[in-house]
Amino acid sequence: MTTNRILIVDDEETLCEVLKLNLENEGYDVDIAFSAEQALSYDLRKYSLILLDIMMGGISGIKMAKMLKSDMVTAHIPIIFCTARDSEDDMVMGLNLGADDYIMKPYTVRNVIARVKSVLRRTSTNKPIAAAAEKHNMLQVEGLQLDLEFKRCSVDGEEIKLTRKEFELLAYLISHRGQICSREQILNRVWSNEVVVLDRTIDVNITRLRSKIGAYGSYIVTRSGFGYGFRD
Repeated sequence: MTTNRILIVDDEETLCEVLKLNLENEGYDVDIAFSAEQALSYDLRKYSLILLDIMMGGISGIKMAKMLKSDMVTAHIPIIFCTARDSEDDMVMGLNLGADDYIMKPYTVRNVIARVKSVLRRTSTNKPIAAAAEKHNMLQVEGLQLDLEFKRCSVDGEEIKLTRKEFELLAYLISHRGQICSREQILNRVWSNEVVVLDRTIDVNITRLRSKIGAYGSYIVTRSGFGYGFRD
């Protein structure tokens, strides 16, 4: 029987450690991220559930949830919001984003564990769908689709020829949709095995990508002095 793996995303370190200890005592595998940025650097496909704080510096829990739910590779992962924001509007907004539950701080560990078990029971019927999505390994933004398994890119159903680096660059940007990736991050991920790579190399590949993917080229944004991103 496969053990459910849970990711806790919260900038309160003590709280994270307490939740991790108690959830592990219940038999779950648990990882921690102290920011949405750190969480997004993980392979999120391996998690059965994410406990996500709303109020964090940098990328908020709300924005991270939007990113996960807009990506078919991670859209199936259940999310429980854990937050000090207790207004009805906040709760409705979180649930409308596709969150599976909403826990208000301060809360008891016993309550969190009960909610986790309830959500995992409720979503267990979606596991075959989730497994199929992971096996197919797709990234999709509207009509722009990347098949990571067969290394194909299509725009509105028409296959587009990309070089290996163009494909890897586009996949990296889409996987980090909604945030700006620095040149250093891009170089380390896409050109990690190259001996010498100029910053200009990134610029050239970005220009080519924008041209090749048509209307979706405008989704690739430039932030001078910071880097590149793929907008929501």
